[in-house]
Amino acid sequence: MDQLNSIMEQFSSLAWGLPLLILLMGGGLYLLIRSRFISFRYLGHAFNVLRGKYDDPNDPGEISHFQALSTALASTIGMGNIAGVALAISLGGPGAMFWMWVSAIVGMSTKFFTSTLAVLYRGQDSEGKLQGGPMYFIVEGLGKHWKPLAVLFSFFGMLGALPVVNVNQLKQAINDIVLIPNGVEVSLQSNLLIAFILVAVTTIVIVGGLNRISNIASKLVPSMVGLYFVLVLIILFRNIEAVPQYLALIFTDAFNADYLPEGESFLGGVLGGLILLGVRRGAFSNEAGIGTAPMAHGAAKTDEPVREGLVAMLGPLIDTMVVCTLTALAILVTDVWQTKDVNGVTLTAYAFSDAMPGIGQYLLMLCVFVFSVSSLFSYSYYGTKCMSFLFGVKRQKLYLILYIGSIILAATTDFSAMINFIDGVFAFMAIPTMIATILLAPRVVKEAKAYFKRIK
Repeated sequence: MDQLNSIMEQFSSLAWGLPLLILLMGGGLYLLIRSRFISFRYLGHAFNVLRGKYDDPNDPGEISHFQALSTALASTIGMGNIAGVALAISLGGPGAMFWMWVSAIVGMSTKFFTSTLAVLYRGQDSEGKLQGGPMYFIVEGLGKHWKPLAVLFSFFGMLGALPVVNVNQLKQAINDIVLIPNGVEVSLQSNLLIAFILVAVTTIVIVGGLNRISNIASKLVPSMVGLYFVLVLIILFRNIEAVPQYLALIFTDAFNADYLPEGESFLGGVLGGLILLGVRRGAFSNEAGIGTAPMAHGAAKTDEPVREGLVAMLGPLIDTMVVCTLTALAILVTDVWQTKDVNGVTLTAYAFSDAMPGIGQYLLMLCVFVFSVSSLFSYSYYGTKCMSFLFGVKRQKLYLILYIGSIILAATTDFSAMINFIDGVFAFMAIPTMIATILLAPRVVKEAKAYFKRIK
């Protein structure tokens, strides 16, 4: 296990260097400026599209705008918001949250471009069915000679869609919140039992395809976000006197990096290390620029690509700016980030237990379970789409074997190995996604101008 942890850490560090930081953040800033800050100017219109004002059942596609966003959020709202934020704060202190905010603001424009492209350049799979996603807009938008870039994305997409972090942290939550406090001995056997239950539930849902996944996600995700929102507000109201102090600390520590160990330096200093930490956790949280969400948004029923791009840009707003901020404040105001020597979902559980003794951790467990299970459904869809692109639709069922195997592996492996593996794979997914998006950005801008001219 120590050797596996070391290999995964080296893999993640290799992937997350200066070139990727420039590509994700620099590329995102270019898209933000190139679109003349569209993610801020058309927020109201985006919400109108989301609530169905422009829906047409005769439009091409499989699912509604709301279902597409719910499916995308089902994969992002979950362990990135609960375990990822806890990990960022335990490693880098409050200032890590500021850089997650920055990545989300930049990520809104990135998601607008990538998801607009996913509809603008839909392709056909081996059975002639319309599909969207980076692998399709690379080939359809840039041409067949760019296919190696699409193959690169699809290969790492199959690995990045494996639910190893979600399963690992769900297992940890069940062990630390439910089993251990009630005197149940945690062992390999108990972890395998959790894995097999998740395999059964996941298989039943994902065999039903995208429509079943999107229907379940559109019901589960909004209700759990609402419950999580209420629970964190209770924590904040109980510690209201500490909220202004920690909100201020998020800003001040973002440029001081007082809590980041010296060994975590990047670009010659600890501030660089903190920025990199925040961007990595932000990417894991909202997946902007990674390329997963465009696969869901590419299936939306619309003949206006810009509309789906506008809906997609709401993802980082909801995911990172709202849900991650709530998690961060809950951990900070209860002071568990300084008093408990844990990270991941267990640290968040301590915050809930501290504010609501006896019940808080179990309510968090409910949210964690729903977020994790809904993520399992969405990620399976992404992985099968990547498999279908590479090997044809008839072979996509083979991915389920790999997927189920990863659930069992994740339930019996350390958190650090799983988070480093996904970080590294996400980095290699972002490279083809961002390169293609930057090259195709002028076409999105042209399409956006034409769209807004029409609706006026």
